[in-house]
Amino acid sequence: MPRRRLLSFKYAFQGIAYLLRTQPNARIHSAALLLAVSAGVFFSISPGEWLAVVLASALVLALEAVNTAVEALTDLVSPGHHQLAGAAKDVAAAAVLIAAMGAAVVGAIVFLPKLYFYWTNMGH
Repeated sequence: MPRRRLLSFKYAFQGIAYLLRTQPNARIHSAALLLAVSAGVFFSISPGEWLAVVLASALVLALEAVNTAVEALTDLVSPGHHQLAGAAKDVAAAAVLIAAMGAAVVGAIVFLPKLYFYWTNMGH
């Protein structure tokens, strides 16, 4: 049992590596996460703000992984063009977009007031 559990983690990390290696949008979302974490450390955001930033970021990256899986599986089972295959891919991509827009709103709510305060008090 422990060996099987360890293998499941190995496969999950292989999936993350595949995602980052093959999906430019996953790399963009990861860079945004690094920026958000850096800004969070710089502005010493509260635990509640950390929770919102981490959950929003995790949702985006998780849905990016699901979208990649849907695309790969769809391409495998439907190599030719099919309306339903296209719809599956489009809806999976829409899920990522919706999450990314939500994460952008979370980022704005958390960081814009801090940026405003920082810029207005820099010279004082």
